[in-house]
Amino acid sequence: MTHDLATLLTTLRHSRALASKQDIAEAAAILQPASPDAIRLGDDCAAIPDGDGYLLLASEGFQDSFVRSMPWFAGYCGVMVNVSDIAAMGGRPVAVVDALWSNTSEAATSMLTGLHEGARTYGVPVVGGHTNMRSTHNSLSVAILGRARHLLTSFDACPGEVLIAAIDLRGRWHDPHPFWDASSTLCGTEGAARLRDDLELLPCIAEDGLSRAAKDISMAGVLGTALMLAECSGIGMTITLDDIPRPDQAPMERWLSAFPSYGYLLTARPKNADAIMARFHGRGIAASVIGRCNSTQRLDVTWAGERETFWDLAQTPLMGFAP
Repeated sequence: MTHDLATLLTTLRHSRALASKQDIAEAAAILQPASPDAIRLGDDCAAIPDGDGYLLLASEGFQDSFVRSMPWFAGYCGVMVNVSDIAAMGGRPVAVVDALWSNTSEAATSMLTGLHEGARTYGVPVVGGHTNMRSTHNSLSVAILGRARHLLTSFDACPGEVLIAAIDLRGRWHDPHPFWDASSTLCGTEGAARLRDDLELLPCIAEDGLSRAAKDISMAGVLGTALMLAECSGIGMTITLDDIPRPDQAPMERWLSAFPSYGYLLTARPKNADAIMARFHGRGIAASVIGRCNSTQRLDVTWAGERETFWDLAQTPLMGFAP
């Protein structure tokens, strides 16, 4: 098999998913906090100090084309991706609200049914929102509230730590989208319980002090997500592609562009890596050390003896959240 690392990285570097992360910089420039003590922008959720812990607040919106072609699945994803963001911060979900626009009651029914099924599966109540069934288009956004005792953040990865990828490979492609679905086929009671317990691993890892930094793998894929984590923490990373957990027969380029329903990157001191991976392995989730953190502000990638720089944050910021 021929490996062309430079071509692979060029393709990923110019992907639409990564370009959408660069768009964040424009919004960040407008929404810069007035005080250095303000709640930090750029994480999976806003972490709001509250008593002995944190309230977590996040939202997700979905492109009209996706909602139009897969309304039920869009509704389901409204819960799934938000719950994943809460877990990535070391939290547990409390409730969701939605904002829905549709041009027919049938379209709204399909979206709301998917939303309801996602809420039932993940055990998160839908407690309100906004509904308009007389719109000219079909759109959906969902917001979530959660709570954490100890945070996992995008700002606390440190040089010298290892980078761990934990991904549930017991899924399937949800064509035509670059989505690895290990969730929506598990809507029964037993499957729902498994999904909830799998998510519980993240807050337990945070509370046991095994990791302080994590992100869920987003539409930017493994490398794009690692890049966001590196930028927010002001560090660099070296990642070995062959060490990334990957389904059998999944081409590397497609897998690096994928958004898994259960996929997380965590950093940890080397002495804690085995304990973290053992927790995921104990639940049948693939996990391995895929790289190391350093102080270069570059994301370097190795594959089959080749080494290339994917991104140099010192030269080209991504989201504009560098410390």
